[in-house]
Amino acid sequence: MTTFIIRRLLQAIPVLIGVTILVFSLMHLTPGNPAVIMAGESAPQATVQAIEERLGLNDPLHIQYFNFLGNALQLDLGTSIRDNIPVFDHVQSRFLITLELSVYSMIFAIVLGLLAGIISAVRQYTFSDVAIMIVALFGLSMPNFWLGLMLIQWFAINLGWFAPTGWGDADQIVLPVIALGTAGAAIIARMTRSSMLDVISQDYIRTARAKGVKERVVIFRHALKNAMIPVVTVIGLQFGYFLAGSVLTESVFAINGLGRLIIDSILQRDFPVVQGAILVIAVTFVLVNLAVDISYRFLNKRIDLN
Repeated sequence: MTTFIIRRLLQAIPVLIGVTILVFSLMHLTPGNPAVIMAGESAPQATVQAIEERLGLNDPLHIQYFNFLGNALQLDLGTSIRDNIPVFDHVQSRFLITLELSVYSMIFAIVLGLLAGIISAVRQYTFSDVAIMIVALFGLSMPNFWLGLMLIQWFAINLGWFAPTGWGDADQIVLPVIALGTAGAAIIARMTRSSMLDVISQDYIRTARAKGVKERVVIFRHALKNAMIPVVTVIGLQFGYFLAGSVLTESVFAINGLGRLIIDSILQRDFPVVQGAILVIAVTFVLVNLAVDISYRFLNKRIDLN
């Protein structure tokens, strides 16, 4: 196991280098002079030259990249052009809120998705199965920003049950978590149903039932555990979706998280903050999928990690 973890960590290095190249290219792929874009078309030439000097834009491109990479390894993501505060300070305070939103949404999606998928698989082709799959398809089809607006209209404005905006109190958490987690719950439900149906048809499940093992034990101990591997893969991918999808959800619910920071920074052309925020999201996504790969071994001891 230790060898596998070390090997996977080493394999993640090229991926992380690729991520830094893409994030670094973000500013340079934008048409025009980045310094002019940040300062504005009507900015004095001296201001443009000051930004170029401050960001090192006069250096060769590869020197700029290695400076960016070296600084990022030391958690130095540059300085915000807007307020001259280190980007890391901006990202650190906002990332914790986005991480909370993503984790709560993930828990909501896993609990709801697994329950729906198991019930649907156990009651295949019944009214419950068809109804759950129709609801799952509906949940999958709804954009999270539209669902967020509908939840605000129904449960915050009309009924007054929850706060329409903000983050921190319990009545502020429920609606954003539902808006962000519903599509993930639908995907997990459909994957769980499919995987459970494959496992339930296996000979060892029929043997367990023939031996008189209780149906609850057959489903949860024998079938669900072996059906979880593809579901865990989907859960890992969904966590990355939640981090990225929080951009719209945080804007709808006026949450001061990383997603809203990215939107505000793009509108204000504060590219160092945009680069830092995207880099943190990408690195988190890589690390989460690394944890998912390691979890396979705990779900099924027969999996050969080599």
